[in-house]
Amino acid sequence: MTKMHLSATIVTGGVLFACTLVTSITGFAASSLDQLTELTGKASVVVTLKGRDNFTSEYRYDVSVRNHTSDVLIADSLVIVLDKIINLAGEDREALTGESFLKRFDVLGQDGETEDGKPFFRIPVGPTPDLGSLTDSLPVTVRLRNKDYLSVFTPSFKVLGQKRPPPEPKQAQQTPAAAGQPGATPTAPSRNSVDKLIQLLIKKGVVTEEEWRKANQP
Repeated sequence: MTKMHLSATIVTGGVLFACTLVTSITGFAASSLDQLTELTGKASVVVTLKGRDNFTSEYRYDVSVRNHTSDVLIADSLVIVLDKIINLAGEDREALTGESFLKRFDVLGQDGETEDGKPFFRIPVGPTPDLGSLTDSLPVTVRLRNKDYLSVFTPSFKVLGQKRPPPEPKQAQQTPAAAGQPGATPTAPSRNSVDKLIQLLIKKGVVTEEEWRKANQP
């Protein structure tokens, strides 16, 4: 029984490790993309062609995100989606069949696909957790292989991500008396408690009634 239990533990641990590894590699699941906001227009992509292999017709790009807003963007939420491939005429579909040019390309190294089947890539996080206004993110490498050896094309991307919410305003500090903190101003004792204390002192002979009356005369 001990060996069976140990084996089950090892198998379970292996499965959990594998799930963690897959999550770290694939990044955002397709469902989590729904929680992101499209930032296209507020944030743009900077695409730089880094290399080309004529034998395989593979193109390698560095793609980074530039924040054009005054808002701060959460760096590890940034995702670029390869939305379409555009030819020299500015078209993204075959004129006769209406087929998207994107289907003619192999996309290598993507982090996943959107619900409509478009590849997406996570933007790597830089030295800070946020992407400030008018700053660029670190680049992600995008590799495209043209199966039809189309001579000239341009990849077009959409940007998804989240804005950093503004810090909550600090609450006004409560007065010590209201907060009930140590050092709060003590409330005045009630008249009833004072009378009880005086009666006790008179009973014990600490003061007399005459002395008490004189002490309370205006």
